[in-house]
Amino acid sequence: MAPVLAALRRRLPDAEHVLIHTGQHYDRELSQIFFEELGLPGADHLLGVGSSGHSEQVARVLRGVGELLAATPFDLVVVGGDVNSTLGAALAAAQDGVPLAHVESGLRSYDRSMPEELNRVLTDQLSDVLFVHSASAAGNLAREGIAPERISFAGNTMIDTLVAMEPRFRGTAAAQRRGLTAGSYLLVTLHRPALVDGPQLADVMAQLGRLDLPVVFPVHPRTRQALDGTAPAGVTLLDPLGYVDFLSLQVDCAAVLTDSGGIQEETTFLGVPCFTLRANTERPVTVEQGTNTILGLDPARIAGIPAALASRDGSRPDPPEGWDGRASDRVADELAQRFGVL
Repeated sequence: MAPVLAALRRRLPDAEHVLIHTGQHYDRELSQIFFEELGLPGADHLLGVGSSGHSEQVARVLRGVGELLAATPFDLVVVGGDVNSTLGAALAAAQDGVPLAHVESGLRSYDRSMPEELNRVLTDQLSDVLFVHSASAAGNLAREGIAPERISFAGNTMIDTLVAMEPRFRGTAAAQRRGLTAGSYLLVTLHRPALVDGPQLADVMAQLGRLDLPVVFPVHPRTRQALDGTAPAGVTLLDPLGYVDFLSLQVDCAAVLTDSGGIQEETTFLGVPCFTLRANTERPVTVEQGTNTILGLDPARIAGIPAALASRDGSRPDPPEGWDGRASDRVADELAQRFGVL
């Protein structure tokens, strides 16, 4: 959302722009460092909803944002992504009758066991303007009965940030600072409950320990707790990284193993091979591009990563349409046209 906020402030300089930080992520490694590195202004409101169960988080965000909307006559609420905060803020806007725009609409895994899937579907149904980043996302919305006039193709706003930061992260040399050779290591990030909260995490770690290439694993706090700080030889556990350092490791790695949707998109833009340890993806465009391989929830398939890398021809496909660093400007232009009151 950082480039969207910046674009809205450029496009509508006379409007009052209010940034609400729900506090769903609250430690420095997963929150404050991104404000610092992305040049985000300080939040105008910090709700501090903290960590709790999904329903409790949504309820806290709904209450907090609802109180702000009741106190201030907002003309528009913009939400992004698919986290609990997204749904809580969307519900508050809908209940208060404030027009709602959703950035990154239409993504579907068709797996209702994922909290993010419920958040996406419900937020899209509530939204007045739905910004999509691919034809498949627009098709998903059309099949769910969303009227075409509510859907707007913007492209991928997350890539805007990546494009803006590319000179910086390419010059950071995070791998070299850690004694790694570019193109020689597997970068890993795993945090979803399907892997982290059950016995499969131990199987994943065992498979990683058997690979014949170094493994670098920046560990989400949720995952760190499940691992109890232990890892097999050849697997280096790191604390969570900031955006710049993580992208530096990503652009220099041989491949990424992940369960993150955002990283599937980053690797597609950068042309880095990605292996997704999930049964599905809400970003099929990354598979269509040839950069992303879905392994399923099958840790044994990790063993095939080196052979898969060896069989690649090394070509880098062009990024998908709209993944060009200008998606946020298209969002701002569309909102300015639709909501002239701003």
